[in-house]
Amino acid sequence: MSTPDVIVVGAGLAGLACTRALVSARVKVLLLDGRDAPGGRVRTDAHEGFLLDRGFQVYLTAYPEGRQALELRALAPRRFIPGAKVWRGGRLHTVTDPLRRPVEALSHLFDGPGTFGDKLRVLELRQAVVSCELQDLWQRPQRSSLKYLEELGFTDDMREGFLRPFFAGIFLERELATSSRFLEFVFRMFSTGDTVVPERGMGAIPEQLAARLPTGVLRLRAPVADAWGHRVRLVDGETISAKAVVVAADAAGALALLPGLPPHPTNRATCLYFAAPEPPVQGPWLVLNGEGRGVVNNVAVMSEVSPAYAPVGQALVSVSVVGATPEPEALQARVREELTAWFGGAVSAWRHLRTYVIPNALPAQPPAALEPPRRTVRLSPGLYVCGDHRDNSSIDGALGSGRRAAEAVLVDLGR
Repeated sequence: MSTPDVIVVGAGLAGLACTRALVSARVKVLLLDGRDAPGGRVRTDAHEGFLLDRGFQVYLTAYPEGRQALELRALAPRRFIPGAKVWRGGRLHTVTDPLRRPVEALSHLFDGPGTFGDKLRVLELRQAVVSCELQDLWQRPQRSSLKYLEELGFTDDMREGFLRPFFAGIFLERELATSSRFLEFVFRMFSTGDTVVPERGMGAIPEQLAARLPTGVLRLRAPVADAWGHRVRLVDGETISAKAVVVAADAAGALALLPGLPPHPTNRATCLYFAAPEPPVQGPWLVLNGEGRGVVNNVAVMSEVSPAYAPVGQALVSVSVVGATPEPEALQARVREELTAWFGGAVSAWRHLRTYVIPNALPAQPPAALEPPRRTVRLSPGLYVCGDHRDNSSIDGALGSGRRAAEAVLVDLGR
């Protein structure tokens, strides 16, 4: 293409959203990424007939940015059941959303962790987060999510048996040090929409965004070594100039290219995939570890959510581990041992497919990180930054920060 007006560095969700907004405004954009496909941390690998997302991820249909940026129906979303199975006290308990599955919720009213009062408090929490304007949630007083749940009056049994593993799987940290603002945001998203994955894996989301870009805008296998306002230098030495540069990398990548940014801690996750002759749980359930010990945080049989995730006659089991882990072989052995207690001797027949260790899976969000709730995307004349580390740590935050960066560029270009 001819000399671009704007260079966007990074074809993750933020970079794709930024590029799409700029292209829609008839700006010449060059989108650079060092990898062989777009998506950043949201990628899906085809492996022996299975679809393996790079870490357990879901999409929440209530995301406001996603409603603007994506054609959800074209992704053929497949839904999780609104609730969870919880391993606690030596058996699986069922927890369901009483507003969306009232009959099933009533039949399990006294099952699972927590008391009847805890279940009423869940409804009170839901009312508190859906009865206001969305932007008002980001202005509420902050504390850690754990302290917030304690203040709401949830019993220890409910916090440790359900709420901690549920939110740990979202925050990717078990201490629940994440801001209460983000807890309220995600709980609103879960309460007002569906939890889904695209039929062909989470990688279908960036693929859809990239497919809408004009030919020649996206340039892959073009890693960037340095970025300044108005130009970038590739690893191979090529220098490209433009009127503006947007760094759309993850927290670690942005810091490497923009040393003046304050460091942003990240949370770590590991995801193990197994092929099983039979699904250990029937139906599209999230399965939580409510015991308060062990390395497994949550399990999902992805082929029960979308059959396309596995070949016919096999099941794909996703196992998520939050935080620091042993070496991969030792971790796999511990996971098998724990899940044998859950699902019995059939676990010995599971075949390990792949383990994804993701050291920078998600930007950490203690209360200080969300004050203000959105960080600036304009660093200096001609230089901008976006990513979920500039907004909230979610797909919605990544898409929103990309849009905000595009809007800042357009203002500065007089568009």
